[in-house]
Amino acid sequence: MSDTDARAVPAPAGGSGALSHRQIVTILSGLMLGMLLAALDQTIVSAAMRTIADQLHGQSAQAWATTAYLITSTISTPLYGKLSDIYGRRPFYLASISIFLVGSALCGVANSMYELAAFRAVQGLGAGGLFSLAIAIMGDIIPPRERGRYQGYFMAVFGSASVLGPVVGGFFAGLDTFLGFAGWRWVFLINLPIGVVALIVVTKVLKLPHNRVNHRVDYLGALALTVGLVPLLIVAEQGREWGWTSGNSIAMYVVGVVGLALFVLAERRMGDEAVLPLRLFRSPVFSLGNILNFIVGMGMFGGLLSLPLYLQIVKGTSPTESGLLMVPLTLGIMLATGISGTMISRTGRYKVFPIIGAGAMTVSLLLFSRIGVDTPLWEPCLTMVLMGAGLGLCMQTLVMAVQNDVAPKDMGVATASATFFRQTGGTVGAAVFMSILFGVVGDRIADAFREAAQSASFKAALADPAVLGNPANQPVLQMLKGQQTGGGPSLDDTSFLANLDPRLARPFLEGFSSSMDTVFLAGAIVTAVAFVLNFFLKEVPLPSKSNLERVSEERDAMPTIGH
Repeated sequence: MSDTDARAVPAPAGGSGALSHRQIVTILSGLMLGMLLAALDQTIVSAAMRTIADQLHGQSAQAWATTAYLITSTISTPLYGKLSDIYGRRPFYLASISIFLVGSALCGVANSMYELAAFRAVQGLGAGGLFSLAIAIMGDIIPPRERGRYQGYFMAVFGSASVLGPVVGGFFAGLDTFLGFAGWRWVFLINLPIGVVALIVVTKVLKLPHNRVNHRVDYLGALALTVGLVPLLIVAEQGREWGWTSGNSIAMYVVGVVGLALFVLAERRMGDEAVLPLRLFRSPVFSLGNILNFIVGMGMFGGLLSLPLYLQIVKGTSPTESGLLMVPLTLGIMLATGISGTMISRTGRYKVFPIIGAGAMTVSLLLFSRIGVDTPLWEPCLTMVLMGAGLGLCMQTLVMAVQNDVAPKDMGVATASATFFRQTGGTVGAAVFMSILFGVVGDRIADAFREAAQSASFKAALADPAVLGNPANQPVLQMLKGQQTGGGPSLDDTSFLANLDPRLARPFLEGFSSSMDTVFLAGAIVTAVAFVLNFFLKEVPLPSKSNLERVSEERDAMPTIGH
């Protein structure tokens, strides 16, 4: 144990390693500030990205800003986990906050979309540790049976971010300037004051004992993982634009597979010192738990990506309004997490919750697959509560199952692996579901136009002088005149729908709605697989002692060497 960390934490009564409720809440206050940074950044940026891309003249390149952040945050997650197991959580949590702030400051002064993508990559390097290390520290200080009591604190962070993010992002995106900077730049600069407070609080309160373990750092494994995942994540984001069988995509596949093969060889060579030790996968609970994390992450994005698009394109809400309409989903997550956490603390049983959660996600996605243009908003909002409840029952419980299956020395790498597999699943899900959406939407819109052509209202619109004389309608009228239903306005920019005559816009809305229904149905199939697999997840009894207590007991049980 390092002398610094040993002095930092007052010895608990009896030397048991247990922390009081007050000590735990004090530490959690620092962790929540760090998590708020990442959670708030995601919702603020997503609400303002369209305006940012307009300001930087880079609508066609905006995907790279998301891809860069996703790649670096995914790759760095297992590295934070392993390094924190060796050297302690505190220095790496402080480092992750600091790197995130540097990235935020750079994003705030970006002058092109490609610069912004590069700086978002720096942000992602910090974000990779904000979530995984916070949950790992929670695993260190709180007994598994008691973690449910404290999960509500973290859910409050995500709930606040889901409400504040769209409002703050929309507010700054709508300002020309604020305190001498363009309004959109404050989408990133707002992180600086929050981050400084987080650094101060974490420095003061996050002082835990740590048993230093002298290991080699698996640099080769980290490099191979990067070579393996970066091309696959890039093709997942860009494959739809490039073409899944294009030369670029095939090159990415080949490099990615070679990188992953090298990663497995490197991890075998490093053994226990590997960044992701292969021995952990010999446990059925660890392996199946992370497979479920991957599938849940994939299915989750089937709903979370399509819902805002449905609200904004089909229902015509603004980004801010659609963000606020997603609050019922967050409410469902918070309620389900709180209730399941309390019940786990009382009973010590947890297997039933991811089963119910995956079932709830499947049912909610099936319900979403039936919504249309005329569906009242209260219906999808009510279904969001069920979807959120399913996510709340799955996410934290599956992380806890993986954490509970490893020794205290592997807590960081186990927690990071759960986050890593869920993020990777989400990336794959985003690529697959967006490919489905844009792969069918053109034909669905064409079908909707053919059906609309038989209706009296549509025929009346084509004969209406006001419609014919409105320049906003001309691209669609020219498309219909030439009988080129596959042409017309570009679907990469749907803002034209706002000014289009409602009778002419209706087939576009129906085509998008029908395509999104297909995406929701595909997501339901994915989560149904998770529902079945959850029955095979072995339930390991939850200890009533935290990792700190278990490490303290193991240390005390070691034979004393005579002087």
